[in-house]
Amino acid sequence: MADFRQLPWRAFALVALGLGACGGGSDGESQQSAVPLTVQRVFSRLPPFSSPVAMLQDPADSTRWFVVEQAGQVRVFDNIPTVAAATVFVDIAGRVTFVDETGLLGMAFHPDFPNDPRVYLFYSHTDVTLGLLSRLSEFSTLDAGLTLDPDSERVLLTIDKPESNHNGGGIAFGPDGFLYVGLGDGGGANDEHGTIGNAQLPTTLLGKMLRIDVEGTTGAFLYRIPTDNPFAVSTVLCGTDGTGPQSCPEIFAVGLRNPWRWSFDRMSGQLWVADVGQGALEEVDRVTLGGNYGWRCFEGTRDTRLACGSPSDPLPPVAEYGHGLGRSITGGYVYRGSAIAPLVGRYVFGDFTSGRIFNIAGNTQPTLSLTVTNSFVSSLSISSFGEGKDGELYVVHYGGELYRISQ
Repeated sequence: MADFRQLPWRAFALVALGLGACGGGSDGESQQSAVPLTVQRVFSRLPPFSSPVAMLQDPADSTRWFVVEQAGQVRVFDNIPTVAAATVFVDIAGRVTFVDETGLLGMAFHPDFPNDPRVYLFYSHTDVTLGLLSRLSEFSTLDAGLTLDPDSERVLLTIDKPESNHNGGGIAFGPDGFLYVGLGDGGGANDEHGTIGNAQLPTTLLGKMLRIDVEGTTGAFLYRIPTDNPFAVSTVLCGTDGTGPQSCPEIFAVGLRNPWRWSFDRMSGQLWVADVGQGALEEVDRVTLGGNYGWRCFEGTRDTRLACGSPSDPLPPVAEYGHGLGRSITGGYVYRGSAIAPLVGRYVFGDFTSGRIFNIAGNTQPTLSLTVTNSFVSSLSISSFGEGKDGELYVVHYGGELYRISQ
């Protein structure tokens, strides 16, 4: 999961946008002023969850919540304030490697669930021969959505992992109906594997945002490639071990270090990604098809001076903050609820280590340097956020409790 630890192209981008180095934008102060927020404990009668890393609802049902536990279980409970018990939706702990940042890290319902019985899980697994792997797998419900059958697993992607950290692991269906997968750079420090690292190397899936179509197959692979993916013309898929002899056609965008939690704005469809930094800066990106988000050439707006090839047109982060405010960013959501009117259209996110929760304008222009005025300290270890079908936002505390964003 998340880590627990003057640029020529950047200057050009700022001049082109008419912005200063600290960001801002055409609406000036609205870019800088955060909406005052707080958090409120919810579902307080539930026993604590074990290392929870995600909270979500299924596409057709607002009466239940699902919580992903890193050790390999997904629990489900009724969306009632006084609920006192959660049951097991699926348990794959026996095949999940849970050490440090590895584990069961992501879950996505098929958009037509439960009419379409498929649910996707992303998890770490140790093979006796191959070592540590990341897997994207499909599971099915056999009881109209009450549970998932752990024996129904079909593996879509297998990615060799050189280290236990920087897994990424967030998965979600986009508004285009395709399945997106966020992958870290493979771990270690400074994207250290290979002469230019992994994030800028198109022949590996590591350090990328992926996009696949699960409504078809390609030979033995249980997915096909969207025709407008940047490397869709490549004839060899990389889903066997995460690499290929050609640029991987699964790639949607490149240059990510450890995209820990990301989401689509349910109104605009914009993809927002929080990318965990190395030693200096945490960053927020608005990710688009074919975009390059800089790592390991850049950490936020900092030139790393590391060999990274010759990337063309790397894109600046929308916002960034230094390690005085936190050391491990956790992505959230653009608020589309009704309970906090001033927050509508603003992106809400946090930091695992400091517990700060930030919010910025959805039209913030690159690159806004965040300060304490953009945030408040929640005193939580923020492993994830959740978005209800009503657009209200929730905070997942890694210690096992759930909270709602309030004003």
